[in-house]
Amino acid sequence: MDVDGVLKEFCAAVARHDGKALAALFTEDGVYHDAFYGAFEGRERIAALIDDWFYRTADDFRWDMHDPVTDGRVLYARYTFSYRSKLPEAGGGRAMFEGVAIMRIKGGQIAEYREVANTGPAFVDLGFAPERIAKILKRQGDELKGREEMAGHIA
Repeated sequence: MDVDGVLKEFCAAVARHDGKALAALFTEDGVYHDAFYGAFEGRERIAALIDDWFYRTADDFRWDMHDPVTDGRVLYARYTFSYRSKLPEAGGGRAMFEGVAIMRIKGGQIAEYREVANTGPAFVDLGFAPERIAKILKRQGDELKGREEMAGHIA
């Protein structure tokens, strides 16, 4: 697997509004777990995440992956990500995030994409009301608590 090539195409596909190209990097049954919108399973749904969901409320996406590390099964990369928001409360402002992409690899393709993102500063920059921020963070917390690896942490 050409890690640098895959990561460059991943970022470029989002930037050029090409969900089909992004989805082609995934296995047929691949899953993209988005920090905002949840899980999208299969290439058709992953393409829709980019083409419909991402670009519905934003444009001018910029995504860069940094310092990738892989053991052939899992690929980690720190990222910087931004977009220009179309939401009225954002006033056309740019939302900026940093995070870590966690990709499970199978047969040279992405079987699962998950991310840990620092979303808080962007929510403030976008002008989100505290109640909206709380709702998003609760959904993220519920998803975390629902993962198998968290079972031993829940009393």
